[in-house]
Amino acid sequence: MNQDIASCASLVQRGDPDRFQAIMSTTVALREKLFPLYAFNVEVARAPWVTQETMIAEMRLQWWRDALEEIEKGGAVRRHEVVTPLASILSGRDVSLLDRLIEARRWDIYKDPFENEAHYKRYLDDTAGNLLVTAVALVGEADEAAVRQIAYADGLARWFQAIPKLEEQQRVPLVDGRPEALVALANDALTGLTSARRMLGRLNPDVASVLRSTWLAAPILKQVLASPSLVADGALGTSEFRKKFNLLAKSFKGSW
Repeated sequence: MNQDIASCASLVQRGDPDRFQAIMSTTVALREKLFPLYAFNVEVARAPWVTQETMIAEMRLQWWRDALEEIEKGGAVRRHEVVTPLASILSGRDVSLLDRLIEARRWDIYKDPFENEAHYKRYLDDTAGNLLVTAVALVGEADEAAVRQIAYADGLARWFQAIPKLEEQQRVPLVDGRPEALVALANDALTGLTSARRMLGRLNPDVASVLRSTWLAAPILKQVLASPSLVADGALGTSEFRKKFNLLAKSFKGSW
């Protein structure tokens, strides 16, 4: 693992420890593709939050859009611990998907609520969806609609966990925050996840390894179904031991 990849791995370990564990359950060859992608995601996700100045936050996101444009053109690319290895693995479509991811993250800069449920779901699809579709494309092929359903479930579970902190930052994270609305969202996502598993069936081992990063989605969504008050309490999730045990079991089975 060269120094850039090692730096990307360190970024993911600090900024997205659950995904770091999932990536470490894959082969070394896959890690060299996944760490730059998920390091990119960490950097873009935190860009709107490191400053209270909206213009500076916009500039930080634009920096990443400019870097993607350089990658897409295929010429000289700025030297950077994440951009440099990213340039060696992305296709033109990958760049387009990640550019939409950055554009969606502009919502994080401001305090305006989502316009409606469709806007909220589009945000999750453009962020979690585009990220997982790109990750899968780096290693193999799978039905994109199914991958997006999986990503939506995973993105929603992560979003539920983030809600208390978002509210602390005076954001409005949900169109409808009533308990019954949370249950409906969780149920819809779990239904989609089950449907996606049926659609995909038996997968290429590398694709299954990538999808393993979503291994916490179903348990968290089931917690919301059973007790939606856990969302506001910031009490979703399982112990580190159980997380690691379940991940280890899936990696031994080659499942996700």
